[in-house]
Amino acid sequence: MLLRRNLSPKPFSLLHSITAVPFSTSAVDFLPSYTVTPPIQDWPHHLHPKRLISLITREPKLDLALQIFHHASKYHPGFHHNYHTYHAVIRRLLRSRAFHLIDPLLSDLRASNLRCSEDLFISLIRNYGVVSRPKLAFKTFITIPKFGVQRSVRSLNALLNALVQNHEYRLVHSVFRNCRERFGVAPNVFSCNILIKALCKRNDLETAHQVLDEMPAMGFVPNVVTFTTILGGYVSRRDMVGAKRVFGEILDRGWFPDVTTYTILMDGYVKQGKLVEAIKVMDEMEDNGVGANEVTYGVMIEAYCKEKKSGEAVNLLDDMVEKRYIPSSALCCKVIDVLCCEGKVEDACELWKRLLKKNCMLDNAVLGTLIYWLCKKGEVWEARKLFDQFETSEPPDVMTYNVLISGMCEVGELCEAGRLWDDMVEKGGSPNFFTYNVLVKGFFKIGKAKEAIRILDEMFKKGCLPNKSTYAMLIEGLCDSGEEAEMTRVISMAMSSGDIDSDSWNHFLTKVVGDLDSGESVLNRILLENADQSPRPCGLGIC
Repeated sequence: MLLRRNLSPKPFSLLHSITAVPFSTSAVDFLPSYTVTPPIQDWPHHLHPKRLISLITREPKLDLALQIFHHASKYHPGFHHNYHTYHAVIRRLLRSRAFHLIDPLLSDLRASNLRCSEDLFISLIRNYGVVSRPKLAFKTFITIPKFGVQRSVRSLNALLNALVQNHEYRLVHSVFRNCRERFGVAPNVFSCNILIKALCKRNDLETAHQVLDEMPAMGFVPNVVTFTTILGGYVSRRDMVGAKRVFGEILDRGWFPDVTTYTILMDGYVKQGKLVEAIKVMDEMEDNGVGANEVTYGVMIEAYCKEKKSGEAVNLLDDMVEKRYIPSSALCCKVIDVLCCEGKVEDACELWKRLLKKNCMLDNAVLGTLIYWLCKKGEVWEARKLFDQFETSEPPDVMTYNVLISGMCEVGELCEAGRLWDDMVEKGGSPNFFTYNVLVKGFFKIGKAKEAIRILDEMFKKGCLPNKSTYAMLIEGLCDSGEEAEMTRVISMAMSSGDIDSDSWNHFLTKVVGDLDSGESVLNRILLENADQSPRPCGLGIC
């Protein structure tokens, strides 16, 4: 009994447990022993704002960069954000287009009473302009004083540029007129140039000239950019007489037109088909010691291509590359295309190789253009050889494969077409209806109707639905090859999908139904098979 009494458990008392523990300090003193795990593994022991900015800037993951920012102020002992850390994290958000996360940070920055710089708001205005959010750009400009920052002409010009970018031309004029009284900002010559640009974009050259005339009274001297902007307005209006007059005014004032001025004037003549005048302007530019830039080269090379002057286009393109300007793939494609149109396919291939040696990154469009012309010329194996030589960071696109597969099918090389098909699929390309259609046509061309039908079945299996061209080729090919059973199946499928055209139907009626002995039964069977289908337009004029 004694033993039983000694071993019996005593009732647990929470109060006794708490009071029995000797407390030398309050419970709050235990809090420093609890730590929150930092968002990154190598969290620095000594953190200062510059180190934090480096961590935020270098972190590739946006959500982690934001966690680093918040963890520093909440959990790192003795750390406090400054204006520069806020600017760094907001700049990081702008770069990732995460605009929805910016407002809470701006609210924290405003509440912190930190001394801010106008640079942050200029960055916001510019980025809002780039992503077509002019209202947010305007809102940002309005709220700058709430952060204890004085607006200057820099933020004004950033806003005016953002509004021009987004075609808010009337608002540009309104902001400019009220910038002193409403916003306390005095404009400068750059503000006037932006206003003139907006007016020219509105085709309001009369008001643009008024602003030009009023600039001296405002204390500003118009510059080459001012006159070039107005010259561009005349070019947009296709008034080359007015454009040339403004160009003369630049010279009369003793100024030297820059490459932009000359290029705009050349572009105006080119758009009116006056290539000779454009060449004269380019010669004058070179005589005056002004070098062409990549835009100038682009304007003139495209003009030569349009006029089918391949030799001049190639010479100018070579000159452009020699001066270390990188032509766009679209520009190279136009030069190669005009060479091929003139039957100079070999010259086009040589140009392509020259450009590759100069480290010009040519894309699938250029390769596709060369392969198309080689195949059209019947040189499919040359095209195949060129295809194998093409090296780029990405595999050739489906369109390039299609051109080469089509070329192989045209000359009856179905085995090679099949190998290209397999290569495309292995590299992640998805055949489209054009790919299937050229194979169907190719198999019928060499008399393999059953293989053509197999392609049709493959189309359905891969979820690529046949179109009218597919059915038209199948119906004509099966009719010509006498495959009546397969032909009636294809007719039924085409009717149920509504993708049979009148030419295919007429071909079927002439070849099959025209045979009075068997045609009537075939037609009846097809109509009965489709009798239960819900009515759909069939393109025959009988539905």
